[in-house]
Amino acid sequence: MQPPSGPQPVRISSAPGRLEATVPLLESVRDAVGDVPALLALARSVGRTAPRPGDGDTAHLWELLASVTAVDVAAGRVLEPHLDAVAILAQAGAIAREGSGTARAATGVVPAAVPEAADGAWGVFAAEGPGLRLEASPDGAGGYVLDGSKPWCSLAAQLDGAVLTAHLAGGNSGDAGTGARAAFAVKLRDPGVSCETPQWSSRGLREIPSGTVHFEGVRAVPVGGPGWYFERPGFAWGGMGVAACWLGGAVAVARDFGSALAKAAEGGREPDQVALAHLGETDRIIAALTGYLARTAARIDAGDLSGSGAWSEALRVRGAVAAAVERIQAMVAQNLGPGPLAFNEPYGKRMADLSLYIRQHHAMRDDAQLGALTLKGDRSW
Repeated sequence: MQPPSGPQPVRISSAPGRLEATVPLLESVRDAVGDVPALLALARSVGRTAPRPGDGDTAHLWELLASVTAVDVAAGRVLEPHLDAVAILAQAGAIAREGSGTARAATGVVPAAVPEAADGAWGVFAAEGPGLRLEASPDGAGGYVLDGSKPWCSLAAQLDGAVLTAHLAGGNSGDAGTGARAAFAVKLRDPGVSCETPQWSSRGLREIPSGTVHFEGVRAVPVGGPGWYFERPGFAWGGMGVAACWLGGAVAVARDFGSALAKAAEGGREPDQVALAHLGETDRIIAALTGYLARTAARIDAGDLSGSGAWSEALRVRGAVAAAVERIQAMVAQNLGPGPLAFNEPYGKRMADLSLYIRQHHAMRDDAQLGALTLKGDRSW
C-alpha cells in the first residue's frame, strides 16, 4: 500500500468530491511550510470564502481547519485565528445591522463602526497573564483608547489587526459594565503598539512565537458590549474550531504511522500484533471523533447549540479531541521509536508542534469546569 503522493484532506462529513476541491489549497500550504508571510497570505485568501460557524456549513469549515493542520500544524495555527477573527467581526456586525438603536444599546457604537477583516491578516488575543493588564477607556467619540499590555499574542508583529479583550476602565472585574472585559478591534500597525520578541526555546511552533504586546494610547473600536465576547455562542464554536485543528494534527500523525508500517511491510518486516492493535485503536478513535464533530457541527447549524449549553459541548469536544491526540501520539511514538523523531524532519516537527498546540487545552481544569456544569444539570444522561 503506497501512501498518497500529495496532501490529503480530512473528512468529517462532506462528499469526497467537495473535499477534492481543497487539494490545491493544501498543496499551496505544503509549499509554504515555514514561510509565515506566505501562510498569512493564504489565510487572508481562505478567509474571504470560508464558511463561518453557525451559518449552515460548519462541518466544512472544520474540515478546512483540520486539513490544513494535517499538512502542517503551524499552518493551521496561522489559519484558525484569522478565520475566528473574521467570524467574530461578522457576528458583531450582524448585531449592529439589526438597527442603529439596537446596535447602540447592544454595542455602544453605531453600526458602521464594526470593522471587517477582509483586507488584512488578523489575530485574536484574549489571554490574561499575571502582572499584565490591558485597559480600554472611552475616547469621547464612540471609540476607545487602549493602554497596557497583553500576553500570548501570536504573530502580533506580522499581523495587520486583532480582535482582543481588554478591561473597561473605572470599575471592578466583576461589574457588568465598567471594569468588565470587552472585545475591541485594533490596528496593530498603530505607532502606539510595540511587540516584544519572545525568547522561544520550544521546538514546537517555532514559526508562531507568542509574545507580549504593549499598547500606549492606541485607538480601538468596540466589538460587542461588555461580556459579549465570552457570552456569545460563537465563543464556544470557535473553541471547537481549535479542536478541529488538533484533530487534523492527530490524523497526520496517524497517517505517518500507517505509512511507516506499510513501508516496513514492503521491506519484509510485517507489523506485529502490538503495532496492528495500536493502528486499529487509532482508526476507531479517529472514526469516533469525526462522527462526533459531524454531529456537533450539524447541531450548531440547526441552532441547537446557540444557548447556555454551547460551552458545555465545547468542553466535551475539546477534551475528547485533546485526549485522543495525546493517546495517538503516545501509541505512534512507542511503535516508531526514536528514529523518526531524530531524523525525520516533517514527523519530528509535527509531533513537537502538536504537543505544544494542544496545551491550549487545560486538561483536568477544563474537566473540572465541565463537571461543575454537569452537576448543575447541563448533561444529556
